[in-house]
Order: sequence, then C-alpha cells, then structure tokens
Amino acid sequence: MAQPHASARPVHPPGFRARRGLNWGVVGLMYTSYYLCRYNFTLANKAIADEFHFTKSDMSTIISTQLLAYAVGQIVNGLLTDRLGGKRAMLIGAAGTVAMNLMFGAASFWGMLWLFVLLRGVDGYSQSFGAPGFIKINASWFGETERGTFAGVFGFMINLGRLVIFKLGPALLAGFTFLGMWEVPALHWRWLFWIPAGVASLVAVVLAVVVKDTPEELGFVDVHAGEADHADIGIHGEIGTVFRQIVTNPVVWIIALAYSCTGAVRQSIDQWFPRYLMEVRHLDMASATFQWTGFLIPFVASAGSLLSGIVSDRFFQGRRAPVAAAVYFIEVGVILAAAQAQSTVAIVIAFVAISFTANSTHSLLGPAAAMDIGGRKMAAFASGVIDAFQYFGASVALKGLGYVLDESWTYYFYYMVPFGIVGGLLMLSIAKRTSLKKQTAV
Repeated sequence: MAQPHASARPVHPPGFRARRGLNWGVVGLMYTSYYLCRYNFTLANKAIADEFHFTKSDMSTIISTQLLAYAVGQIVNGLLTDRLGGKRAMLIGAAGTVAMNLMFGAASFWGMLWLFVLLRGVDGYSQSFGAPGFIKINASWFGETERGTFAGVFGFMINLGRLVIFKLGPALLAGFTFLGMWEVPALHWRWLFWIPAGVASLVAVVLAVVVKDTPEELGFVDVHAGEADHADIGIHGEIGTVFRQIVTNPVVWIIALAYSCTGAVRQSIDQWFPRYLMEVRHLDMASATFQWTGFLIPFVASAGSLLSGIVSDRFFQGRRAPVAAAVYFIEVGVILAAAQAQSTVAIVIAFVAISFTANSTHSLLGPAAAMDIGGRKMAAFASGVIDAFQYFGASVALKGLGYVLDESWTYYFYYMVPFGIVGGLLMLSIAKRTSLKKQTAV
C-alpha cells in the first residue's frame, strides 16, 4: 500500500479530534502517574542507602530487579493486553503499582533489602501493563502518519511524570510552604512513595469513567478509512495468531535489540544523575542547579521525543529507522563530550543532551514502531516485546554499572558509549525499509 504524502493531513469527522484529545489526555495522565510511582525511587536512592547502609551495588539490585520484572511483564502483559484491551490493562497496572508503592513506603519501618527488592520487583511487573495498554488504545485512535507525532507526545507524558516527581520529591524531603499559608515540614522518604500512589489512584478512577478503547465505541466509524491497520475494527487479537505474527517478524528483534541499547543509556542517566550531582558535584536537592537539572532533563527529553516523531512522520513518510540511526550516533558524540566535561554547568548540559537523544529513540522505537508493526490488533504485544528489551538491556547494564560506581564515578559516561554505537548500527541495517510489518498476510 502506498504511503500517504508527507504533507497530507487526515480529515476526521466533526467532534472526533476533541474526543480523541480527551481520551488521549486521560490515558496520558494515567501513564504520567505511573512514572510518579517509578521515578520516586531515583530521588529516594541516597536517603535509603544512607539510612540502611546499602552499597551502590545493593541499590542497583533493587533497580535491576524492577527493570527485569518490568521486561518480563512487558512480554506477558503485552500479549494479554491484545486480548483484554488497553483500558482494562492500564487499570490492572494502576492497582498494582498503587499497592506496591504503599507497601514500599511501609517497608521503611523494617529496612530489609530483600523486602525492598521483592516489592519493587512486583511493582515493575505491575507497571508493565501500562505501556502496552497505552499503545493498544492509541493504535485504534491514531492513523499511520500520525503515530510518530503521537509517540512524541507520549514521550511528553512520560517526562511530565518525571518533571513532577523531580519537583515534588525534593520539596517533600526538604519541606515547603503550601499556598503561602501552610508549612509542610521535611518528610521521611517514604512519602515519596505514598503520595504518588494517591495521585495514581485518583487518575485511575477518571480513566475508568472517561476512556474508551476505540473510536467505534463512541460512534466514530471509518475515521482512518483506507489504512490497512484499521480495515478490521476489532481490537481483540487471538493470542496464538498475535504471538506467531510478532515473534516471527525479524524486524521486531532488530528493533528490540536496538531498544535495549536505548534502555541502557536512558536508565543510566535517569536512575543515577541525582546521586551523581550530590556525590560528585556536591549539590543539595534544594539547590537551584539541582532543581534546574531536574526540570531540564524531562523537558528537553520531551522535545526530543516530539521532534524525532515529527521528523519521521513528515520527512521520512513514517519511517523510524533512519531517524533513530542518526540520533544514536549523535548520542555517542554527546556522551564522549560529557566524559570530558569539567564544570558543573557542563555536566548539567551533558545530562540534558544525553536525555534528549535517549528519549528520541525511546519514543521512535517503542510506541511508534510498535504501532507500525502490530496495528490495532497486535500493537500491545509488539510494544511488549520491543519495550521488554529496553528493560532487559537496562537491567543488565545497570547491575554492571552499580559495580563500576562502587569503585569510582570515573567511567560513568564511558560506560554508555558502546550502547549508542550498537543501536545506531542496528538501525542502519533496516533504514531503507518502507514497512516494518512481516511480509506475509495475517
């Protein structure tokens, strides 16, 4: 099927865009709240280690276990989501992450490493319902030449969660004045887990009431007429068929391996930059430099997600691989430059720039490519397989990084370089393809 012209804008029936925006907004906020419940650990890392005398390797065990459980869950839950539907999957995940965050905060009264590892692992599995559910819903609501841009906005919602927790977390730990009237004292780190759980609970209620899995549920029919992905309005794929179509597509595995490289770099920055700034640059969380870094990393990451998606939609007719390959190689140069940085300002710029590149490939290869490959019936499992490898890669890489950091911070940036090179080479291998789908009939 011929690709639509890059400049063509889909024409939709009256009221469709507004209702899609509402649907997407609530789903996006749900996923944002997942991230509040995920990146809270990043800010609590040093406080937990100091209180219970855990090493960096111990803390990496907690992080890696969550990432590994998330990776396994992406595959299992991606397949389940294609059967259950995205809305139901997101609500299951929300219930799980709320419960685990409440229990993780309560576990602070005992301080046992194995308990923290267990709870964070179950939380990782629960959260793995989120991305497949999000992508499953939006595969039905967005057309083929809208998905790169959507993926960029998807990245924005992720980074909104990071932005909020990086602002809220330090305030909770340091104390603040609410509305200029009420003094909130400095709180224990356990509140970094309890408050996000409360937010996620509220958003889940709204999602249950407002969100619909498909446009057809609201009477919008043939809104993407002529697109193969939308020829069949059904969304509930047969598990066996979905499994065979996705796992026998070689492109899925190339993208998945590249995505593992994205995960290694992205999580190396996200999970460890606060502690790097505190221990190497001796910054306090309440300092202006730390606050600006916490703001700029997700803000610029969002810009990278959106820009890369728009470029792939409008200038490459929906092809993701050429754009991703270029970004990976730019990332290598940025990381090498970061390793030579001497001043705190230069380090902050480096963190922001690496986050820009890592989140660009994150949005291109996760939601956008997964929807391109799977369509509305198989997008969740395609996403689950690809995204799983992001977290398999991150889990292994961060465990190794923990041992490196126990010795010294010296090789922190250099550790990330090989991942950018491998990711770029893998994307080059499929850069000329005009379709990511398996070349056989479903």
